[in-house]
Amino acid sequence: MRIRRILAAVFATAALAGLGLTGAATASATAVSAIPASVTPGECTDGGGTIDRSTAPLPTCRGGAHNGQTVD
Repeated sequence: MRIRRILAAVFATAALAGLGLTGAATASATAVSAIPASVTPGECTDGGGTIDRSTAPLPTCRGGAHNGQTVD
């Protein structure tokens, strides 16, 4: 009888831990997708970056909060 209670507690803990990991993975995927693919020139410079027009096909924001994002 005692073994059944222990096994039930182990399974319940494992199930809750699995849900926690799934929630963390979903939250991090949502945070990554919230980053815009491109920024305006004003957003680039306001974020502390400079516009690098030597990159093809679109200019790129260098430095600051939007480093590496394309500039529209």
